[in-house]
Amino acid sequence: MNRKRPVVLCLSGHDPSGGAGIQADIEALLSHRCHPCCVITALTEQDTGNVYRLNPQRPEDVLAQAQRILNDMPVDSIKIGLLGHAETAQAIAEILHRHPAIPVVLDPVLAAGGGASLANGDLLQAILQLLPLCTIVTPNSEEARKLAPDADSLEQCGAELSTTGCDYVLITGTHENTASVSNRLFQQGRCIETFTWNRLPESYHGSGCTLAAAIAALLAQRLDPVHAIQEAQEYTWNSLAAGYRPGQRQHLPNRLYWMDEEL
Repeated sequence: MNRKRPVVLCLSGHDPSGGAGIQADIEALLSHRCHPCCVITALTEQDTGNVYRLNPQRPEDVLAQAQRILNDMPVDSIKIGLLGHAETAQAIAEILHRHPAIPVVLDPVLAAGGGASLANGDLLQAILQLLPLCTIVTPNSEEARKLAPDADSLEQCGAELSTTGCDYVLITGTHENTASVSNRLFQQGRCIETFTWNRLPESYHGSGCTLAAAIAALLAQRLDPVHAIQEAQEYTWNSLAAGYRPGQRQHLPNRLYWMDEEL
């Protein structure tokens, strides 16, 4: 039987630890019964705690690989993660301009979990130029402050970023010093919903990738954006709650937790 699976094109970095990046995207997409097509934007030297070296791939190669997939398959959504270089962001903008009907989820990865910066000023500006081409942008609170440095509060960050042309901005609150985690969803300059989740006791590597990839998977299945954002958060929380620690640093999400439940 030829059962069609939604196709999601991922443009993300490679994490050798398997916690974040392309592998996180693949696991989250397979968990949602989607077919992942992956273009690696950057190679990294990293472990489960931090990034030590970043090696961006040639923008022309990223563009050529993505275009081959788009010419061959009916891509249902696009997920963008670590970019590594301003020219890579510009190449991806060219891809998005060519295919404006495909929903796009952007996880603006600006720093590693251990604090290493993954974006200079040029890349930060290039990411801002990508926002109008995206359906949903998912910065954490620290990334939101960097993308909207003149804002006085997270509320203002969300309001400002959601008027750049993207449809929705979801600011996640795991980095805030709060008893629970509040993720705020913004549309056209205002907060339209706040999602509150129990704060888990561990620190996790790859949670942002998991969330963005899950949203992209659900958009590929034709869920409306708000419903996709809600379901993806629940999936991500469950992945984190079932997380494990294979190395000496952060825990990793168990993105296939449901397989354990079925045993």
